[in-house]
Amino acid sequence: MTIKKLFPYLFLLLSVTIYGQNERLKEKKDQIKAMKVAFLTSELNLTSVEAEKFWPVYNAYDDKQFELRHQKMKTYAKKLNDGSLDNMSDKEALAFLNQIESTDEEQCLIRKKFNSALRNILPPTKILKLRKSEVDFDRKLLQQYRNKN
Repeated sequence: MTIKKLFPYLFLLLSVTIYGQNERLKEKKDQIKAMKVAFLTSELNLTSVEAEKFWPVYNAYDDKQFELRHQKMKTYAKKLNDGSLDNMSDKEALAFLNQIESTDEEQCLIRKKFNSALRNILPPTKILKLRKSEVDFDRKLLQQYRNKN
């Protein structure tokens, strides 16, 4: 067989492999999200009225935070791992630092807006409980990951 005849098969195989990996990542993300919902539900002990108002606000916030963190990590990892840090001028480094600070400020602003919205939905004690529960969930998830490996 010539390369021209093999190329479509190689392309198809590569496409299927990449698609399969993306599907597994999406399944894993959905699984973690379901675990988080169950954990937060049990920890916060929301009333049905609170839950009805809380979950749409929380899901929108969580999705936005995830997207920002993902974007941030992708950008940082690329810059940190491609060796460009060593070749970066002070001007480029300053621009990169400003980008990092801007992303951090945006995350902080999103959190403030979220907390403000929560004040109309939950009592302050449950908002504090939510913060603690999110940290506890992250620790639990990290511990499960460590135990698995």
